[in-house]
Amino acid sequence: MGEQQGPRKGAQTYGQPKMQSQLKTHTGKSNANTEARTVSSGPKSKRAYKQPFHRKPAVAADAEELRPDDRIVITIKRLGINGEGIGYYRRKAVFIDGALTGEVVKAKVTDVQPKFIKAELTSIEKRSPHRIEPPCPVFGVCGGCQIQHLSYEGQLEAKVDIIREAFSRYAGLENIRMKTALGMEHPWDYRNKAQLQLTRRQGEVIAGLYEAESHDIVDISGCPIQHPKVNEAVEKVKSVLEELRIPLYKDNGSRDGVRTIVVRHGFQSGHLQVTLVTADSKLPRKDDFVRLLRLTLPEVTGISMNVNPQRTSLIFGHKTITLWGAEAMQESLGDLEFSLSPRAFFQLNPQQTVKLYESVKAAAALTGRETVVDAYCGTGTIGLWLAPYAKEVRGIEVIPEAVEDAKRNADRNNRSNATFYVGEAEELLPRWVKSGFSPDVIVADPPRTGLDRKFLDTILRTKPRRFVYVSCNPSTLAKDCKVLLDGGYAIEWVQPVDMFPQTSHVESVTLLVRKDK
Repeated sequence: MGEQQGPRKGAQTYGQPKMQSQLKTHTGKSNANTEARTVSSGPKSKRAYKQPFHRKPAVAADAEELRPDDRIVITIKRLGINGEGIGYYRRKAVFIDGALTGEVVKAKVTDVQPKFIKAELTSIEKRSPHRIEPPCPVFGVCGGCQIQHLSYEGQLEAKVDIIREAFSRYAGLENIRMKTALGMEHPWDYRNKAQLQLTRRQGEVIAGLYEAESHDIVDISGCPIQHPKVNEAVEKVKSVLEELRIPLYKDNGSRDGVRTIVVRHGFQSGHLQVTLVTADSKLPRKDDFVRLLRLTLPEVTGISMNVNPQRTSLIFGHKTITLWGAEAMQESLGDLEFSLSPRAFFQLNPQQTVKLYESVKAAAALTGRETVVDAYCGTGTIGLWLAPYAKEVRGIEVIPEAVEDAKRNADRNNRSNATFYVGEAEELLPRWVKSGFSPDVIVADPPRTGLDRKFLDTILRTKPRRFVYVSCNPSTLAKDCKVLLDGGYAIEWVQPVDMFPQTSHVESVTLLVRKDK
């Protein structure tokens, strides 16, 4: 299953998520004297801006409205889920990209809405001790990372604070038990896969990501969060495409050609998989491409072509053709072995995935006698991780291709007590309970949108002793937990896991236990 196919999460961590889901939620106490000062941007704005920023007297919230281009001074209270600094101006949240917690910054207003303000950082009056110089030359442009300008210690603190803030805001919990965030000793070179768009500039092939709110591709050669083997392979694929003059999608307005390079490296196996995503099933000079790439990149184990003729934001189409070598690459995670076709989903940070799954195992507290349901199971990795410690594991997933992968993974790893089903948990679970199946533990790893309300109601009716929530979105996590808390569960602990250093993304494992057990 491709990362962008269906309700999975892998693609979400590589570009900056939309801010709108959070913007409507922020309100703050008015503190005009200490947190915000303003200078008009009218005809005298330049002269006024050069003068000292004076504190304005406290006034009613609607007495003076800001306008675009007004200048303000804001104290940053925390970071938002997109890595932006958040302060307050007369009860309105102010979002400022690039600002850090504790900083006092000058900013230019860019957008004023009824419940929030967006502003552009112009200078820093008081600097955070955690501010550093980002090492990437395209940081702030490509959108792949949001917080490279924050020390790693500061990143971990900020991610814990993001989760705490979500539970405070949406669940009314101020003193939740939060474990120390599980970070990385070396928070770079961790991504095992790149999916890069292509364009040609002055005859040179460029591979990268789309600039935020733009169709311009930013060259991310040598990306510091990609594994060096991935970066090296991308450069060599580009050189072959360039040497052979193979047409790219939208070259001179063409709707044919190569759209995307996809490279995946097996950290444990050493295998290297290269896939070209094309707009049609014809690849000019296909044999020459295979021959030259094998010479240039001798460690490659499989070369494929995926065909996606649709005008869509999805990377992969439904048809994949093996051009040379292995149809699938081999990789392992702990003692589990996987065979990964070009479209198959696999976690992007294997080192942190082990820590995540071990946290799930700790939360499940299995003794070998329990029945476990792995909801939103994808290709079954969590369920297979737990299977040796449980009596029975049943995985549920709505995407048929993912379930087929899960079944093959179970057979490959001799997990005979793990079975996988196509469907929705809120439909299958009640049917199973009615037939006498009663899960002791339910694990759910939903997309960013969180759990379906029908699924939450099913949990409350099924009443598993333990519910383990794996989340990639603190806001939906806290909202969903509020429903479960009101229905008789209590939160034992939350374990943050930093799956994607240098980005604002934070994963977590939350253990909920029924209070009447």
